[in-house]
Amino acid sequence: MEYNDIEITIVKIGGNVIDCPEDLKYFLQEFAVIPGDKVLVHGGGKLATRISAKLDVPTKMIDGRRVTDSQTIEIVTMVYAGLINKSLTAQLRSLGCDAIGLSGIDAGIIEAVKRSPCPVDFGFVGDIPVDGINAERLLTFINAGLVPVFCSITADRHGILLNCNADTVAQSIATALSAAGVSVRLIYCFEKQGLLANVNDDSSVIPLINSVNCEKLKASGVIAAGMIPKIDNAFKALNEGVKEVVIKSHNDLNNTNKGTKITLR
Repeated sequence: MEYNDIEITIVKIGGNVIDCPEDLKYFLQEFAVIPGDKVLVHGGGKLATRISAKLDVPTKMIDGRRVTDSQTIEIVTMVYAGLINKSLTAQLRSLGCDAIGLSGIDAGIIEAVKRSPCPVDFGFVGDIPVDGINAERLLTFINAGLVPVFCSITADRHGILLNCNADTVAQSIATALSAAGVSVRLIYCFEKQGLLANVNDDSSVIPLINSVNCEKLKASGVIAAGMIPKIDNAFKALNEGVKEVVIKSHNDLNNTNKGTKITLR
């Protein structure tokens, strides 16, 4: 089936926004009024860490990424696919947005593979292969007028639960839909106005990042830590045919003149 006449906006919302009820409320109001078809992808914020502490399960992070052992995968599944996903879905529905809360497991839309323990063992963390997204199945939800809300919990073909990076989930969905002929816009939303030249200066937004200045920004440390996988996912999406990628604030979701636009050239 051809989908050349379909345009879909995919928005990934950052954890710090999820952790702030006022910011989240405003973001969801803005997301609900995005015209046309859309998909929301979310991570988990700090709630999983807080609940882990209450359950006396230590949280281990390596380079800003959560190590997901056998106890932690149970916690993040309950938090991400349960409380957070259903809360976001309920709030969107109250705003008149016909949302459906999903994990990657539901309807087999996302199939991941367990990440190799070499060089770092992250436990039950998944990576999404090129053929890991069932775009046709996802489009059946979208064509029915529903707005999918995805958490980052997936599974492999053996039924093993896996925790994926939410930025990568958004990119993988965008890439798969683009390959199916859909015109896709990918927006990474978080608490900053865009990628900042100076993290302490909210007015220092870099309006455009391309493959040339990206390497310079990485070398200088402007692009670092958790921003690296976000930028890498942005370029991967563009290289695979995604029409547009922007990194911006949750406050400026529907303002096309705000944020950092990522381009190949």
